[in-house]
Amino acid sequence: MSTVAPPAAAAAGTADRLRITEIFLSLQGEARDAGWPTVFVRLTGCPLRCTYCDTAYAFHGGEWRSFDEILAEVARHGVRHVCVTGGEPLAQKRCVELLQRLCDAGYEVSLETSGALDIGGVDPRVSRVLDIKTPGSGESARNRWENLPLLGSRDQVKFVVCDRADFEWAREVVREHALPARCDVLFSPSFGQLDGRELADWIVAERLPVRFQLQLHKLLWNDEPGR
Repeated sequence: MSTVAPPAAAAAGTADRLRITEIFLSLQGEARDAGWPTVFVRLTGCPLRCTYCDTAYAFHGGEWRSFDEILAEVARHGVRHVCVTGGEPLAQKRCVELLQRLCDAGYEVSLETSGALDIGGVDPRVSRVLDIKTPGSGESARNRWENLPLLGSRDQVKFVVCDRADFEWAREVVREHALPARCDVLFSPSFGQLDGRELADWIVAERLPVRFQLQLHKLLWNDEPGR
């Protein structure tokens, strides 16, 4: 007797899986929850190629893991904050179901997304951290501006600033879209490209209603995977 599953059964067996690069416990390095012990669920794959990307190892590979396996691994670490990241997590359509299941399990859940893909289907209990790509990233043409009206008080917008031109571009985006009235807005210097003190001075001089941040994980562990 054949042991090969029929097509319908095979499809059902893959419907609750995601390709995962790594799941690990660390400190949240940026955004509103910076400093909290956090479980990171890093999904594999990304359609963008930012110049300063520090997770290119997540572009390919990974392993298929079921939602139950992912949630069991998250629970094993014993903390309440969970960050789903990538790569670009929303490039895998079933990511939205994982986010819902994490919320249902009682976790404080955040999503780190490039903003190039639609965030409209994400569970409203999730804090969406939208990384708007500046010209210095090389991917500013990929920004999905239709996402901005969807943002609310639980959400955050992040700009990684590479130079003065990036700062001025980001400043105008903040003003044009009145982002501080919608959500928290975060500016951080691109690690190794822009001195943090310069960016801090620019924010103060312009009196911008944004929060300056440093990427703590880079200061502590540089680009070490799993940290």
